[in-house]
Amino acid sequence: MNHSTNNKDNKKWMLDRAQGAMIGLALGDALGTTLEFRQKDTYTPLEDIIGGGPFNLQPGQWTDDTSMMLCLTDSLLAVGQHNAQDQMKRYTAWWKLGENSVTGQCFDIGNTVADALCVYETTNVAVAGSSDEWSAGNGSLMRLAPIPIFYSSFRNATEEDVLKAAKLSSITTHAEQRAIESCQIMAWLMYRIFDDIGRVLSKSELFTQLAQYWGKTTIHDDLHQVVQGSFLTKTREEIKGSGFVVKSLEAALWSFANSNTFKEGALLAANLGEDADTTAAIYGQLAGAFYGYSQLPSSWLEKLAWHDDIKERATLLVVS
Repeated sequence: MNHSTNNKDNKKWMLDRAQGAMIGLALGDALGTTLEFRQKDTYTPLEDIIGGGPFNLQPGQWTDDTSMMLCLTDSLLAVGQHNAQDQMKRYTAWWKLGENSVTGQCFDIGNTVADALCVYETTNVAVAGSSDEWSAGNGSLMRLAPIPIFYSSFRNATEEDVLKAAKLSSITTHAEQRAIESCQIMAWLMYRIFDDIGRVLSKSELFTQLAQYWGKTTIHDDLHQVVQGSFLTKTREEIKGSGFVVKSLEAALWSFANSNTFKEGALLAANLGEDADTTAAIYGQLAGAFYGYSQLPSSWLEKLAWHDDIKERATLLVVS
């Protein structure tokens, strides 16, 4: 194979993974919103994207997870690098004006994000995330997908680059240690998947690398257990789809480890209830990167709001 053909194939492969990550996040969000705020197993399990939920959405519409992902994407595309001020301006425009909202208005926003945006409005300081231990929510993890795409080895970024960018993208709204490190762990996982162009790491290889790499890194004890494989040994009864970022990351990894297709894992994640849209969105960005856009369920893609727009933005993150 000549070099130019190889580059073309690599680009096609990377686009499939990047589109998978962004669309996968939105699919998880749209799936899980039906069960948002519902206590685990107090409902008929989901089998499809059906809408409804606390915001009475149409099937395929999504919530704040995807809106914030799109704001972060727009910022990276507009500025060409991390820019906290620009990101916070875009999050505020979503919050106040409904920009990048599927309904044209902000109808769902986490307390930690809202608090940070209030601080930003008052002080104009863009790194507004609380570092209080009670603020370890999943709001920066749920929107992360654009970071590992933009800071991928395909775009000549290093592992150090993506870990730094993941931290910087978190602390605008979430500066608690576990929130930052959860973003870094997820960004690292996606970086590893994207880095293996043309050949997908097996899940077991990925989990082995996760334990080895992060085992040598000083991280919070709560997360140390996760990277060492707590999600591989816990039963469904022990997994919680809560808003606490460590539980969110663990639940997403558990869903990923215990499934063989994107759809199967997304249903596992969403059917945990509680913060169902976000658990499934966090799962969706990882699983979408792993399986690629080409392996996402076509019946779900047909329902997804802004499908073409999200796919196009993912493409631009790779090639811009």
